[in-house]
Amino acid sequence: MNSLALINEFLGLPPNASEHGYQIDAIIEFAHWFMGALFVGWSLFFVFVLVRFHKSRHPKADHHGVRSAISTHLEFSCVLIEAVLLIGFAIPLWAKRVNEFPAGQDAILVHVVGQQFNWTFHMPGPDGQFGKRNIGLVTNSNPLGIDPNDPGGKDDIVVLGELHVPVDKPVIIELSSKDVIHNFDIPHMRIAADAIPGSLTPMWFKPVKAGTYEVVCGQLCGLGHYGMKGTVVVDSPTDYQQWLKERAELAGTQNAPPATQQPPGAPAGPTPGTVPPPGAPKQENPAAKPEQKPAQPAPTPSG
Repeated sequence: MNSLALINEFLGLPPNASEHGYQIDAIIEFAHWFMGALFVGWSLFFVFVLVRFHKSRHPKADHHGVRSAISTHLEFSCVLIEAVLLIGFAIPLWAKRVNEFPAGQDAILVHVVGQQFNWTFHMPGPDGQFGKRNIGLVTNSNPLGIDPNDPGGKDDIVVLGELHVPVDKPVIIELSSKDVIHNFDIPHMRIAADAIPGSLTPMWFKPVKAGTYEVVCGQLCGLGHYGMKGTVVVDSPTDYQQWLKERAELAGTQNAPPATQQPPGAPAGPTPGTVPPPGAPKQENPAAKPEQKPAQPAPTPSG
């Protein structure tokens, strides 16, 4: 926060930690100073009108109104300044943010999925490829429904609530949601975008300061909205590579076949401890005891 950002600091805007954030801070600061000048100017004009047109000075109403063009010039000047601020600064900055994305090979690509009430971060592993996802595979242990049979997803990194990124490297985020509309907001990075079910919303930033920064949800998404928070940790390149290594090793352990999976060559049939699907042929249970039939009474001799 520079020495001129007095209003931003007074309003509690957190310190900027992204490359583009200084431009946004400059626009916010200028807009606040401009609105402050308008407030003072129109307040003084309001007091002047109360005194100038008081009933004691004008006991009889003048139906012709004000004949001076000063108010017209003032209003036109305000509109002109606002147009310059919008067309000359805000729209070009917005267009740069949505059109000039960094090259994929030079950036970190992250899929961010929101749900009530947490954020899940999905990153490709060492192979650089995301595994296929299927909503039918979503479970508590597989929150994104990554296909376990897809080789590209064997080394994927899935983290709940905490994302690590390297400093001075662009980060491209693709947002989506599993239930309702959320808003992924990192105030320190000066970025925010809606996570909409059924669509991917791209956004990007370049962190320039190492540290830990809070992620909040900017959309009222339910009773637990207040607690839908996350963390973005900006690491040095060395620390980031160490974190990637640890997460990749953990991902390999998590993606190992379950203990109940049948070994190759095992006879066909349902997995032990599971219920066969509807319509499947009945399997004989060799461990089951033979059915016990009740003893029949001995026939009585005929006389």
